[in-house]
This record gives sequence, C-alpha cells and structure tokens, in this order.
Amino acid sequence: MRHRNAHRKLSRNSSHRRAMLRNLVTDFLDHGRLMTTLPKAKEVRPLAEKMITLGKRDNLHARRQLYAYLLREAVAKKVFETIAPRFSDRKGGYSRIIKLGNRKGDGADLAIIELLGSELEVKKAEKAEKAKEKAEKAGKEKKEEKEEE
Repeated sequence: MRHRNAHRKLSRNSSHRRAMLRNLVTDFLDHGRLMTTLPKAKEVRPLAEKMITLGKRDNLHARRQLYAYLLREAVAKKVFETIAPRFSDRKGGYSRIIKLGNRKGDGADLAIIELLGSELEVKKAEKAEKAKEKAEKAGKEKKEEKEEE
C-alpha cells in the first residue's frame, strides 16, 4: 500500500532530488516553459505553483521563503514583479503540461510544462524573428539591385 507516499523518488536520493527540483523550478519560472520528462514535470508543477502563490502574497515572509527556495535572486524578483501580478485574479492552475511522446534514445515520456499565457510570448518571438528575416532579405535584395545598376 502507498498510504502517505505522495511524491515520486525519480531514482535519486533525497538531496539530489531536492537540488534537481530546485533547479527545474528556477529554470521554469525564469523561462516560462521547460521541456523535461513527464514525471519530472508532474513533480515541478506543484512546487512552481506554490512559488507563484508566494509571489502573489508579497509580504516579507513570502519573500524570504521564495528567496530561500529559488537559486537565483533575479528569478525571485521576476516572480514578484511580472509572474505573480499576471495571475493575480486566478486561484490556482498557473501552468499546463503538454505530453510530447517518447524520447528516441531511451523511450522516456517527454513533456513540456509551461506557464499559462507563455505561448503568446513564444508566438510574439517567432513573429519578430520572421519579420527580422524578411527585413534582412529585403535589405539584401535592395543592395543587389543597387549593385546591378
């Protein structure tokens, strides 16, 4: 029976597991999305959502708890300044897990965990890259026309 055995061990000892999850949560909150294995994503999700909830509380105790858990101060500031206000009207469920299928090498289930609303940032970045490429192509074509004349 698995009574009161809530979390996955992920084939690691407790100190390694804690360090790995702190790294994953810090990177996830920094970038807004993370590609990892499905069990790791399922373990990261509640931890990251607790960090966002601490960011929404925004008092001294919450700040100290967040700074103690996250590995980089810049990410903690980002949680308080940008991420938490974005979710101020939500009571929970700040992230989603998208299953990707199996990894080619070892067959592990892969998943993307992302903050809600981060897909808009990705689309904006892709549009900006496409616009930049079009501008570069147009600039090259103009140079070629001037050289021909």
